[in-house]
Amino acid sequence: MSNNSEPIKTLHGLPEQVIFCSRCVMNNQRPNTSREFVKKDSNISTAGFGDDGVCDACRWYEEKQKIDWADREKQLQALCDKFRRNDGRYDVIVPSSGGKDSFFVAHQLKHKYGMNPLTVTWAPHRYTDVGWRNFQSMIDAGFDNVLVTPNSQVHAKLTRLAFENLVNPFQPFIIGQKNVAPRAALQYNVPLIMYGENHAEAHNKIGENYSPLMNIEHFTRENDDTELYFGGVNIKDLKQYSIEDKDLFLYKPLLAEPVRKAGIEVHYYSFYYNWSPQENYYYAMDNSKFESNPDGRSEGTYSKFSSLDDKIDGQHYFTMFAKFGQGRCMNDANRDIRDGLITREEAIKLMNKYDGEFPKKYFQEFLDYIGISEERYWEVIDKSRSPHVWKKVNGEWVLKHRVS
Repeated sequence: MSNNSEPIKTLHGLPEQVIFCSRCVMNNQRPNTSREFVKKDSNISTAGFGDDGVCDACRWYEEKQKIDWADREKQLQALCDKFRRNDGRYDVIVPSSGGKDSFFVAHQLKHKYGMNPLTVTWAPHRYTDVGWRNFQSMIDAGFDNVLVTPNSQVHAKLTRLAFENLVNPFQPFIIGQKNVAPRAALQYNVPLIMYGENHAEAHNKIGENYSPLMNIEHFTRENDDTELYFGGVNIKDLKQYSIEDKDLFLYKPLLAEPVRKAGIEVHYYSFYYNWSPQENYYYAMDNSKFESNPDGRSEGTYSKFSSLDDKIDGQHYFTMFAKFGQGRCMNDANRDIRDGLITREEAIKLMNKYDGEFPKKYFQEFLDYIGISEERYWEVIDKSRSPHVWKKVNGEWVLKHRVS
């Protein structure tokens, strides 16, 4: 609260009080945005914290230590036995970018559990060189693949709208990514889809960790009357941006009834396996020609092996930093603290060094892709900075709250 007891203005439906987890470096400013195609109201839920100051992700990590992983593997084996086919047809869809995590899942299902996976990829906005090589390396390691690449003109327009209206240039990508595997499952009559990690481990509702299944509401709508929004614009109003209804087939969530009728189940591999991104990285290195970031680390963080395929990845994390005060380094550090790879003190030092570093490598390509000027870019970014998170000091934007 301010000195005159007037509420401080907050943006994005965020809570006014900024709290940092006492175990990791997560704050409570991360919204739950699991359904990207519906309009969010101002009362969105944010990252949960207990009275003891521990975030839900750390609390869940505690609970994970009690899991009988041998029993979970038996459950995975039973699941594979249920869906396995012996007639040469695909029996599991694995959404795969060619990154370390999706490669690990596809390779394990094929070589350890005898499944016949079809990998399905929703193309990045713009492939990086290393991202394209890793994608090809996955295929070269012995996998069939369907690459779905949306109309670049439409995708760029939606990305611009998402940036200007939501300060979330990744929204069109996320929507398409959620739809691509269920669409392939219907097309190829493959009722099992296997994702890697349930993001409830990071910031979504902790209750989602208790089931191996993704709720189909994340990628379906009940009927054609469901009100849809893309880039913060009602689908009915997109014509003014020269986007027709026929341009949006790949973005529209599937109707729920055909998904239910087909018996499609969407599972998370992390429910059955003690998930470790770093171990997945070494696994991908050992079983394919997977490459880490050739620059030594990714902009905005100290890590080198995650989110490598899209030239807009850096903007995804930087806009998150502007809106919520959560940068790429914070997200990497949270996971590494829980996995015992770094201490909280080391994480704070890394955040002070890298969090919020501007992703300049592909900046001009991003501006050209969505068709805006640098001046307009910074206008959007600075308007997204919530007054309860940011202040200006000597002409520079500074976070009001730092983890300590």
